[in-house]
Amino acid sequence: MSTVSELPFDLAAAVTHLSGCDPSIARLVREAVPFDPNIDHTQSPYEALTEAIVYQSISGKAAATISGRIKSLSASGGVPTPEEMLKLNPKTLRKAGLSGAKILAMRDLAQKTIDGMVPTHEEALKLSDEELVKRLISVRGIGVWTVEMFLIFRLGRPDVLPIHDLGVKKGWSVAYGKKHMPRPKELLAFGERWRPYRTVASWYLWRAFERAGYAATNKIRPPKLKRKRTKAKRVSVNSRSKRRHSLRR
Repeated sequence: MSTVSELPFDLAAAVTHLSGCDPSIARLVREAVPFDPNIDHTQSPYEALTEAIVYQSISGKAAATISGRIKSLSASGGVPTPEEMLKLNPKTLRKAGLSGAKILAMRDLAQKTIDGMVPTHEEALKLSDEELVKRLISVRGIGVWTVEMFLIFRLGRPDVLPIHDLGVKKGWSVAYGKKHMPRPKELLAFGERWRPYRTVASWYLWRAFERAGYAATNKIRPPKLKRKRTKAKRVSVNSRSKRRHSLRR
């Protein structure tokens, strides 16, 4: 596992920048657990994404159990290689606890790793965040959020802002005293002040969410919807107004 000294960017510079441009983040920096993504430098992108698929939509405890069963199917005792994954019988993977959708996702991940669409770690280091998102979301079952977590917790990229993450959105509401969560576009625009260290800002918003507790964060309401009066509604309103005016004459 990593330490903060092994990050691919200057954490002290990041904290100084964020504290200087945002008093709310500065307060969280003083009060919350220090930034440390605990990066596992031993995992390849294929292994990290295989684990991410296992953990999707289930509890951590259940996922850890399933992950252990899958590793027992490999000759090495680790995550099955792409070649091993493709040779495993789907019934065997079902028995290990994977859903049909996750089996298809893992097999697609294995095939795209063999084909070179999923990069090696060395190749990933040379690719931009945007390039990695584009390549990795081509894998079945891998969405933008999963890639963002990979960028943060495997590659340690400094400028990732997961605008659809519930913890980040609710943490923002806590940090800035809002009763509603922000819309993704609103959070994206707000986060421009944190560049080029939006990852670190996101970390502290997660901490704000955790510190507030579920009793408080469950009261945070969904984003406010913008009210749009359609052309048809405006015509209808104008028509009623004209009818009322004619009746008075």
